[in-house]
Amino acid sequence: MNIINKIIRKLFTQQSEIKKYRNLGVKIGSNCNFYSVFIDRCFSHLITIGNNVTITHSTLIAHDASTKRPLGYSKVGKITIGDDVFIGHGSIILGNTSIGNKVIIGAGSVVCKNIPENSVACGNPIRIICTYDEYIKKNKTLLQNSPVSNILFSQKSSKDKEEQAGLLLNKWGYDL
Repeated sequence: MNIINKIIRKLFTQQSEIKKYRNLGVKIGSNCNFYSVFIDRCFSHLITIGNNVTITHSTLIAHDASTKRPLGYSKVGKITIGDDVFIGHGSIILGNTSIGNKVIIGAGSVVCKNIPENSVACGNPIRIICTYDEYIKKNKTLLQNSPVSNILFSQKSSKDKEEQAGLLLNKWGYDL
């Protein structure tokens, strides 16, 4: 019963976060997952997020107030995120940028320019490292010869965790 409560709470939190941002004017597609996302409330109407998007502990800022004192105005720009996008932990998406469909943004990245569809990009400043299709193909191959856990992380016993840690000495593995 405890696991069911955790799942319900997690789903409710995600949905309430998405609902909150929709109410502020962010256009958000279907089947999206937000995990502790901060979205610029003042200019939320300038942000569009597609379908099947996961954003993890990241920030979307549609304005730049560095010009406010000297010019009397802040710069503002749209943020558009396509379909089938994953934005890694701690990333910052700045205004006047577009992220295409089928894109992975690596953890800690600063998106300060447009990212074309079918890309994997990371860094500060961000740079494209390969196509989305190449990345998935490479990981499908690696999956065949790597340690794989078919137990959901929240359901792993201490023994399962210890076993997994032992299998991951100096290499990546895959988890359900």
